[in-house]
Amino acid sequence: MTAEIHSLVGAYVLDAVDDLERAAVERHLRECGECRAETAEWRETASRLADGAWSVPPPGLRDSVLAAVATTRQAPVLVTQRKARRSHRSRWVAAAAAVVAAAGTGTAVFVVQEQRVRDERTVAETVRDQEAEVRGVLAAPDVVLRDQVLADGGKVTVAYSRLRDSGVLMMSADAAPAGGRVFQLWTVRADVPVSEGVLAVGETTVVKVLHGMSSASVVGVSVEPAGGSAAPTRMVAGVKTM
Repeated sequence: MTAEIHSLVGAYVLDAVDDLERAAVERHLRECGECRAETAEWRETASRLADGAWSVPPPGLRDSVLAAVATTRQAPVLVTQRKARRSHRSRWVAAAAAVVAAAGTGTAVFVVQEQRVRDERTVAETVRDQEAEVRGVLAAPDVVLRDQVLADGGKVTVAYSRLRDSGVLMMSADAAPAGGRVFQLWTVRADVPVSEGVLAVGETTVVKVLHGMSSASVVGVSVEPAGGSAAPTRMVAGVKTM
C-alpha cells in the first residue's frame, strides 16, 4: 500500500485522484518528508506547464504524442521504492518535455494526465502482482526458509516452494559495496550461474521473486562493478536450495 501511495503523488498534485486516494495521500504526506518534497517539485512543474493549459488541443496531438511515448524505452520497475519513485518522476519529466517541444504548454496538462493514468496503472499492477507472489510463496504448505550472513555484514534469506516452483530472495546488507560497486543476484542452474538482477549503486536491500526454483541449486549474492557482470566475481553469500 505504501508503494501505491508514493506512486499517487503526481496524480494528487494534478487533482486526478478520488476522495479515498486524496485522503490516503494527505495522511501519508504528514508522515513522509520525502514525499512532501516530491509534492512540492510536482506543483512547481505543474504550475510551469499549466500556463494556457486550457486551450483546445489541436486535432491528432493526443494520438501522436502518446504514440511517441509508447515507443520510448521505459526504465524497468525498481526493486526498491526509492528507485521506483526516481524512475517514475523521470518518465513524467520526459513526457512533459516531449509535449512542450511538440505543441507548447497549451496542451501539457491534458497529455500529462493521460500518461499519468497509464503509468500509475502499470506501477500499481506490478506492485500488486509482486506482493501476491511473495504472499503465495510464504503461505505455501511446503515453504522452506534458509538464510545466511553476508560476508560484509547483513543477511540474505531465501524462501522457496517446490509446489509453486517459485522463491523469494530477501537481502538486507549493513552497507553498500565500496568503490561504486554493486550487489548482483544469482541462481545456479545445472552448474551455470544465471543473473537474477543487479542493484543500483548504493542500494543495500531487495526483495526479489525467483521463478523456476526446481532447477536452482543455489541462490547467491555477489559484489560486482556497476551494471553487473556476466559471471559472479566475488560471492558474498550462497544459499543452497537442494
